[in-house]
Amino acid sequence: MVRRWHLAVLGTLAVFALACEAGAGGAGGPDSEPTGPAAKGYPSSMAALGDSITAGFGSCGAYVVCGRNSWSTGTADAVDSHYRRILAKNPKIRNRARNFARPGAEAGALATQAAQAVDMKAQYVTVLIGANDACAPSPAGMTSVATFRREIDRGLTRLRKGLPKATVMVASIPDLYRLWQLGRNDDRAVRAWNRFDICPAMLTSTDAQRRQVRERIDDYNAELAQACDAYGSRCRFDDDVHETSFSLDLVNQVDYFHPNARGQAELADVTYSWK
Repeated sequence: MVRRWHLAVLGTLAVFALACEAGAGGAGGPDSEPTGPAAKGYPSSMAALGDSITAGFGSCGAYVVCGRNSWSTGTADAVDSHYRRILAKNPKIRNRARNFARPGAEAGALATQAAQAVDMKAQYVTVLIGANDACAPSPAGMTSVATFRREIDRGLTRLRKGLPKATVMVASIPDLYRLWQLGRNDDRAVRAWNRFDICPAMLTSTDAQRRQVRERIDDYNAELAQACDAYGSRCRFDDDVHETSFSLDLVNQVDYFHPNARGQAELADVTYSWK
């Protein structure tokens, strides 16, 4: 989740970081990962769609993408992502998880990412997107609710038509108002928000603007829930991301916005549902 006009810069950083961390876009893993027969009902491939949160941006203590810490497809032991939990039950998923999430992505990017998931024939798809649609310079720049829903429907339709048997998990947008409440009296957090100009309509603006952003995120989450319901029984909406109480020590100490490894682990915990 980053301010939308940072996308070009972050894209360059993302390429650099992916090259440095050797395969962060996929989900390889250490030799100690389990092998053996698959437990019934677990997917053998998965894809992650969304923005910088799912990409793992900022989770390695630097302002770059760190895919190994993604709550969805990451390989880091400390995060215990969906991928690693499924891998423990179904070794067939090993090296068959891809992260298509990109920093700066808004709802309008979902259809393109969904097409990538279709191309790889993912059996399980996670979706976490929408914060960038709200993180505009002012409330006037936020994506309208109608446009947001149209783009979400377009992306989910691509998944439903291309992957009719896949399981889809749509996560709610995090509570950015709570982040402001936690960090507003922390000098380091406020300096970082101003330095990186992150989500200004919420984090560095007026109370009136914050209320508008908060209401818009609530509206987006309502649309996500309805869109998932319309998708059918293979889609599950998870409101826990928005509802879960978190602390400031779950975000990194560079921008005080993106989850650190502990924050990514918390996201994995609250969204995982395979038993």
